[in-house]
Amino acid sequence: MAIINLKNKEVECKIVYYGPGRCGKTTNLEYIFKNSRRFMHDEMVSIETQGDKTLFFDFAPMGIGKIKGCDVRVHLYTVPGQVKYSSTRKLVLKGADGVVFVADSLKVRHEKNILSLKDLSLNLKEYGHNILNFPLVMQYNKRDLLNDGLSLLSIEEMEKAYNSQLKAPSFAASAITGEGVNDTLKTCMVLTLRSLKKEAGWA
Repeated sequence: MAIINLKNKEVECKIVYYGPGRCGKTTNLEYIFKNSRRFMHDEMVSIETQGDKTLFFDFAPMGIGKIKGCDVRVHLYTVPGQVKYSSTRKLVLKGADGVVFVADSLKVRHEKNILSLKDLSLNLKEYGHNILNFPLVMQYNKRDLLNDGLSLLSIEEMEKAYNSQLKAPSFAASAITGEGVNDTLKTCMVLTLRSLKKEAGWA
């Protein structure tokens, strides 16, 4: 839940990167952090565990300008993707104002993408949100692996499987090379801030 402090002229919002284990959520934040240092107020925190890159969250506050004279800061988090960390995912998602769903383009990860998307929908519902009208951006990650001859789902297949009902903005991406990473975040921030302005009666 965004914090709007009119007295101090500050707005803080939270964007969560969601998706199955090893889909590239942490790599997204690492790329953003490395290439946007001028916007960062603190260091990024990454906690690793056995079997999953991120146990709890990565944290990268970003100052991105003003809304109605208020400074805006965005806190970026990732969730651990493995099924066994369900309670941690739900905890990190609490208070989210926007979500980036990172889908793995590898064909062998299709079922895990589906399960993770269903998990996101259920967790949002428990917090009183409908995924169909929540600020959400889809990212189809690991497109660079096409060059390695690996079997990937096509963008059309991913759109049909994951986004036909959601109709969220979507981007082909490679968190390793940075392709689509900034566009994904920028779009999610725009949707999130538009939603917050509407809630605050600033629209």
